[in-house]
Amino acid sequence: MTNSLEKILKRTEWFREDRFGMFIHWGLYAIPGRGEWVKTYEKMTNEQYHQYFEAFNPVDYDPKAWAKAAKEAGMKYVVLTAKHHDGFCLFDSKYTDFKSTNTTIKRDLIAEYVEALREEGLKVGLYFSLIDWHHPDYPKYNDWHHPMSGVEAYKDEVIDFDNYLNYMHNQVEELVTNYGKLDILWFDFSYGEMTGEKWRAEELMAMVRKHQPDVVIDNRLETSGEAFGSIVSENPSNYSGDFFSPEQLLPPEGIKNNAGQPIPWELCITMNNNWGYNPMDKVYKSSKTLIRKLVECVSKNGNMLLNVGPDAKGKMNQESLRILSDFHLWMTDNQESIYGCGMATDLAKPEWGYYTQNGNVLYAHIFDQPIGPLALPGLDKTNIKRASLLRDGSEIKVSNSWTTKAFSDVTYLEFGGVSHFTYPLPDDIDTVIKIELRQ
Repeated sequence: MTNSLEKILKRTEWFREDRFGMFIHWGLYAIPGRGEWVKTYEKMTNEQYHQYFEAFNPVDYDPKAWAKAAKEAGMKYVVLTAKHHDGFCLFDSKYTDFKSTNTTIKRDLIAEYVEALREEGLKVGLYFSLIDWHHPDYPKYNDWHHPMSGVEAYKDEVIDFDNYLNYMHNQVEELVTNYGKLDILWFDFSYGEMTGEKWRAEELMAMVRKHQPDVVIDNRLETSGEAFGSIVSENPSNYSGDFFSPEQLLPPEGIKNNAGQPIPWELCITMNNNWGYNPMDKVYKSSKTLIRKLVECVSKNGNMLLNVGPDAKGKMNQESLRILSDFHLWMTDNQESIYGCGMATDLAKPEWGYYTQNGNVLYAHIFDQPIGPLALPGLDKTNIKRASLLRDGSEIKVSNSWTTKAFSDVTYLEFGGVSHFTYPLPDDIDTVIKIELRQ
């Protein structure tokens, strides 16, 4: 089995078309409500953490509502944590008792989720942690992240890491064989010496590709996002994945390989400061900021995966739903400038916002109100066939104002009937002008 940019681009064709997805972090950690890393941050033993397993009963779990919310917000795919670092499985794994079917709810929650997404026409993604703080054969004392790291009782513990790897591989095989066609498999994460072949990554990837040859996979079998890994080399490893996955940090430019060729990438980002549910974290990013970051990702040939952390009962909170509703309003008018779009050809980033482009159609995303007409440096006015406001199709004229004649080499667009007047932007979040270019 070999990997190549050609294969990566073929597998990710739909992914690069869709551009926008929902991440869902949800599991036992929603009960303490202090984030998905609560077990390690508070150095809980398995016995202490077990109280949340006993309490888990998400009576309001309704993946159809999740799927509907994602679709209405303009998202095209969803990725749910089938198993996070705490080792708890939302699916009916035959290799552990630490799973949702053994809790009060007694249901395979992944099976219901997969069905709900397909009913809404959304692509199905599953997150799976390579790490497992519950399994007895996962490293503890010298591990960077384990809850029992540095705890003297585990200093001389003898473990069988191959036994853990067999367990982990078996669970991945359950996910790629028991739930039909998967569109995304999102591994998390590698660190220190725990990377690549430490996970028996070649073997794991061969098994996944055997069952799901077209599934799109992130790059975290090889790297956590702290480094690019071989995905940017001209000969990526078999387990380098199909896209680079920066977390909570938007790259300053689009991601390219060492030969200067663009490669797929996806920003994963939280609405507040936690992935898992935390009712005390009220530091939510504004809808304006998040919508503009989606635009920025697309302008750099990237995707955005926006996270929601449902509560212990299985509901998305009002703050999250409000943000999703704002995305719905903006995407209803402007989705054409996102889906299927990417970086503008031969045009630098403008001072007032960003460009996205799809074929011979250029989209000007205007964040800052201009004084008078809008300058489009680098764009020849004779190449503009038609310009219009994307939200309603109304004409945007090429300006021929006396004020612009001093800069005759710059193309200007005007919003109103008097070209040198200043008009308020129709959309304070992002006003999009559709510019059809001559072939």
